Formats: sequence, structure tokens, C-alpha cells
Amino acid sequence: MKATSFGVLALTVLAGAMSSAFAQSGAPAMTDAEKEQAKKIYFERCAGCHGVLRKGATGKNLEPHWTKKDASGKVTEGGTLKLGQSRLEKIIGYGTDGGMVNFDDILTKEEISLMSKYIQNTPDVPPEYSFKDTLDSWKVIVPVDKRPTKQMNKFNLKNIFSVTLRDTGEVALIDGDTKQIRSIVKTGYAVHISRLSASGRYVYVIGRDGRLSLIDLWMEKPAVVAEVKIGFDARSVDTSKFAGFEDKYAIAGSYWPPQFVIMDGDTLKPRKVVSTRGMTVDGEYHPEPRVASIVASFIKPEWVVNIKETGQILLVDYSDIENLKTTTIASAKFLHDGGWDASKRYFLVAANASNKIAAVDTKTGKLAALVDTAKIPHPGRGANFVHPQFGPVWATGHLGADVVTLISTPSDDPKFAQYKQYNWKVVQEMKHVPGNLFVKTHPASKHFWADAPQNPDKDLAESVAVWDMADLSKPKAILNVAKDSGLPPTKAVKRAVHPEYSADGKEVWISLWGGKTDQSAIVVYDDATLKVKKVITDPKMITPTGKFNVYNTQHDIY
Repeated sequence: MKATSFGVLALTVLAGAMSSAFAQSGAPAMTDAEKEQAKKIYFERCAGCHGVLRKGATGKNLEPHWTKKDASGKVTEGGTLKLGQSRLEKIIGYGTDGGMVNFDDILTKEEISLMSKYIQNTPDVPPEYSFKDTLDSWKVIVPVDKRPTKQMNKFNLKNIFSVTLRDTGEVALIDGDTKQIRSIVKTGYAVHISRLSASGRYVYVIGRDGRLSLIDLWMEKPAVVAEVKIGFDARSVDTSKFAGFEDKYAIAGSYWPPQFVIMDGDTLKPRKVVSTRGMTVDGEYHPEPRVASIVASFIKPEWVVNIKETGQILLVDYSDIENLKTTTIASAKFLHDGGWDASKRYFLVAANASNKIAAVDTKTGKLAALVDTAKIPHPGRGANFVHPQFGPVWATGHLGADVVTLISTPSDDPKFAQYKQYNWKVVQEMKHVPGNLFVKTHPASKHFWADAPQNPDKDLAESVAVWDMADLSKPKAILNVAKDSGLPPTKAVKRAVHPEYSADGKEVWISLWGGKTDQSAIVVYDDATLKVKKVITDPKMITPTGKFNVYNTQHDIY
């Protein structure tokens, strides 16, 4: 097992190990130093939505035929004007109504100008990353036989929150009972998601730099016990949860190269790398079909793997990984995040370029529905509850529309038989604002929460909306999380993001995501009264974003 340096090295490899043939006719000239700086910013801030090759998905295509203005400035393909330097600077600085956030409080004027030049030049093609590269990066820090055989701390592990500290490349493990930080663990850059093993013992966190870290919660002070680098750019991870396979395997998906890796669950030893390059649902080859999200089925030994650019949903059978079987289900582009319905039979995922939600019946292994929605659905995991008029529903918010969409979902429970007529239909659009990333509720709660961190209005981006589920006609309250935090006001936006419930459903935790030099916080609300219970701050807690309660994540409760 060979140790590999991660973090900055990963960014350097992706940014630097590319073709040096960069200057193109008519594109703004850049020095080598400017190119390297721009590549790093693009990876950290832009590639997730626009793609490493800049072909677009959630974000627009940023190849030079759209971004580089020709000498005449005349109308080009499809009647769309090429953008050019001045227009690009305005878009990057101020954002768009389509869901792109403003970067004028994140990047300097010089950096905005630099990025506008950079995307007018032809994208470089990053290097590949082989099975050998993956295996060489694998590192077991604490061997399995040296780990505890029982929980060695006195924490209530069900109510621990795994909190992403985006810009420091760390995860804070916070005690939901005491609100104390129990451990800060060095992980990959900008961890996108934390997932739990079936047993609830291990936390798997994946950084955008492709670094996957395995955290053992049973240790006296929870820490990383194994790690591996599965690519240069990544977003998704999950484990095997079907009976008999608990904690046996892990799977992680890569943005670049486009592939997924299957590993041993307790050591992260790589077992198989599978490419996702192939044909889109439209019948065209795509060179960068990224793994957008992965969830583990509870009813079969399968993972649901969503391939963003192709619009293909893969059901990967891990019962025999040496003879891997995969079912391919065509849906729509571009696949993003999604989650289970309340029964955990149906998986619903956003096809946000098509303004649809795709639903897969994992029992039959077939597409159950394609549901038309408002612009750019972005559910996170979504949210499940029983609607007073339409029965069981699953909810998604939208980056590009001012609603939360409620979709009726099937149920085998006879008490919900009367609602079958509504299944897979949009039964209500709750009034919200554009720029939503996450919606959340809990079986023990009577409330529904939605953020709006991508909204261009500062007050809205710093607030969350709360509905009483007995009356979904309008929000019960709009809570300005930035003001409720008691932190000094700043010109930069403190984005209120990612509501997450405590294990018992009595508290809701909201991240207040400020800049690197601003004080950030987590604001804890009493779900019953909507009053602030606690503001968690710490000099080490920098840019908190996603928060994942151990119990809720382990059991996919949302």
C-alpha cells in the first residue's frame, strides 16, 4: 500500500498536468502563471456545474464558440450572441436568474477578469486516472485488526453531525446533544457529501479533489482510518446496505475521469474501476459523462448510479463484483441529485436540463415515470411527507423557479389507496424563490424547510422559508439566519444553506456559509417554536456547508 499526498497536489495535477497549447486565435492572451491560477479557480468554483471540458450540464456550455466574441460581434449559432470579455465579467460578477450565484463577493475583480479570459480559450484535456493510480493512492492508516471492537467513546452516535468545512478540506464531527465539536478531521477539499455505513459505525466522505476518507466513529476520538483517491474530481459515495452485505463494499463516483470505483467497505481497497463514457439518451457519444449521485438500495444488493451527461441511470448489482451486472435505464439529461420516496422502493432524481424528475422502480428495475417540473429542479435528497389532500408526496426545490414541487408517490399501504390516481403527478407547487438547493422535513415534524442560497438577493440568500404542513399555501415564516446568528453584518453574503434535522426531529441545523475570512456559524432552531436554540461558532469552523446527521443519513430519512 503506497501513501499518496492529496489536497493541493490533486488540484495541481488536474490544473497543471494538461496540454500547454493554450493560446488560440482571437482568444485573450494569458501568461503561464495566469493560466495556472485560472485552472485552479475553475476547478474549485466552476467545474462542478460546467464540467471539466466545459461542455455544460447544470451550468451552461462554456466552450469558446459561445464565450469568445468574434470580430464582427454578429449573431451566431441559434441566434445567440457570443459573449465576449465585458459580458462574461458581468455574468460572473453578478450571477444570473437561471441559478448561477454572483461571484463578486467570492472572487476579486482581477480574478473575475482572469476567469473571463480563461473560458474564452479552448479547454485543456486532463489526464486519465487508472486502476493502478487508484491502487497506488490507497492508504490504510489504522488496520482493521487494530481498530476498536466496541464503541470507545460515550457520544450519542445517532445524533452526531458530519459537517463539511468546505474551504479548509476538513469535516467537523459535532455532537448534536451538547453542540460541541468532538473532532475535526482532515479530508479532501470541499467535501460534497457524507454517507454512513449500514451499521452506522463508519462515515464515508468524498472531496471534490477525489479523495475518499473513511472515518471510524467507534474510536475514542473519531478519526480517518483509511483513504484513497478515486479520480481528480468527484462528488458521490455510498456503501452496501442490503441484508448480508452490510459494510462490505463502498462505491464512489468520479467527475473526472468519468468512472466509478468499487472498494472494500472497511479498508477502501480498490476492487474495480468502471468507466461511464458512452451514448446519451439522445444517441450521441459524450466524452465526459460524470457520476452525479449514488444511493444504495435497501431491497436489493444494488446501487443506483446516476450518470449526469448521458441521462442514463445504472442499477449496479454488487452481489458478484467479479462478474458485475448492470441494468441501464434511459431517463433524461442532465441527471443530478435525488433521493428515495418514503417506501424506499422508488428513487427520484432531477434531470435538471430537461426540467424533469425521473423515478425508478428499483423492485422491477424499470423507469416508473418522467415527471415534468418547473425550471432546474434541485432536490438534494428531496423530502417526504403525507400531504393533507394528496397523500404521500416527495418534494423538490428549484434553482431556476420560484416554487417547491410536490409529486405524488405510490404506496402499498391500503390507507393510501385513495391517492393512487395522483401518483407520479405534480399535485402542488408551493410558492418559494429561485436559488433553492435543499428542502427538508422529518417524520416527527410538522414543518417543511427550504433554503435559497443561490438567490441573487442578499436577504433571501441569507434566509430560509418554513411551511406548516397543515397549510402549504404560503410559508409560515421567513427566517433570516444571518440576523438570527448575531454575527456582525458583512457586505459579503452569508448564505443560509442545507437544513438538517436532529435524529429525533426536534431541531433543524442551518449552515451560515460566509467567506474564508468571515466568521461562519451553524444556527440551530427549535423545530416546534422556530426559535434559535444555539449558534455554534468556532475559529476552526470555516465555511461550513453540508451537515449530515448520522442516524438520518444511515436510514435515508428526509
